[in-house]
Amino acid sequence: MVCHVPRSGHLPGRDGAERRGRRVARRARPPQGGGVTEPLLRVRDLKTYFVTEQGSGTARAVDGVSFDVRPGETLGIVGESGCGKTVTSLSILRLIPEPPGHIRPGSFIEFEGRNILTLEPKELRAVRGNQIAMIFQEPMTSLNPVFTVGDQIAEAAIVHQHLSRAAARHRAIEMLQLVGIPDPEERVDHYPHQMSGGMRQRVMIAMALVCHPKLLIADEPTTALDVTIQAQILELLERLQAELGMAVMLITHDLGVVAGTADRVVVMYAGQVVEQAPTVELFAHPVHPYTEGLLAAVPRLDAPSLSLRTGGRGRLHSIPGQVPAATAWPDGCRFHPRCPYAWDRCRAEEPPLLDASQGDAGTHTARCWLVTEPQRRTRRP
Repeated sequence: MVCHVPRSGHLPGRDGAERRGRRVARRARPPQGGGVTEPLLRVRDLKTYFVTEQGSGTARAVDGVSFDVRPGETLGIVGESGCGKTVTSLSILRLIPEPPGHIRPGSFIEFEGRNILTLEPKELRAVRGNQIAMIFQEPMTSLNPVFTVGDQIAEAAIVHQHLSRAAARHRAIEMLQLVGIPDPEERVDHYPHQMSGGMRQRVMIAMALVCHPKLLIADEPTTALDVTIQAQILELLERLQAELGMAVMLITHDLGVVAGTADRVVVMYAGQVVEQAPTVELFAHPVHPYTEGLLAAVPRLDAPSLSLRTGGRGRLHSIPGQVPAATAWPDGCRFHPRCPYAWDRCRAEEPPLLDASQGDAGTHTARCWLVTEPQRRTRRP
């Protein structure tokens, strides 16, 4: 079973990085084929903006995001609420409501060599659900309460694979069995409210995988589930990924989730990618202060300040300040108002993604001037 890593005490803080690296290394899986492969999905300079209700400003929700997803790998995208993770995933499927939103000219999203942003509606429908599928947040609100779960799973097979209703129902039963729902022949006629939160999430996974997509986007798939059910859902996703050979883009605010499942991690803040690296390297050698802050904020059972010896009187680390509004990102580095290392250059000049790799060049990048001036990694007064 996949462990929910934050509770295990093997994560954050620079101390124990080598131990963390060993823990994550056991989970990491190379992309299929064992070598460097062409990306399945390529995102470059993605900008998705929204006009505010009053029309008085523009929210730059996603502002120049770039990353790749390779065949067969799991890419974790991590960040606080409002950093642009979900908007990025919706942009990939062109599900942004227009207006008020729009994907800016110059953005580029390529899937299997085709530019998603230039596809005609019919071509796009052939990609959505069929080749790229998405598990949305909150299964109770994502599932239609007036239709049985079997009808909702079967609908995707009817629309995308042109199955008869009888064949689609049979496929729905097969999918319920695949995702581990007991008595699928009976459950296929149940309504969402008749199922637990964990079972509803399994139904959402069955709906997403009914057409055997090449890329699965899982947006906070463990939200609102208890720790035991979270572990079961993550284990299920790993098993299905291995069986179906698909790539997974895992969106979460929980670093423990990506530590146990992802091959590479992209950290987002204020609409931008601030760090990306292989999972082992990111946890062992975080570079961006925001990544450091996220790691330090994860509860650790082995932390002296929180141990039973002190009666649990210690305090969790927190990142000071607030996430800025998307209508008014700060000048310079967007994290500088909250950064303990910021100096004048950070306030005036926005850093690009800089190479911070410990090994092969370009495998670890960070949007931080500390990459070029590491001697400044001392706390400000």
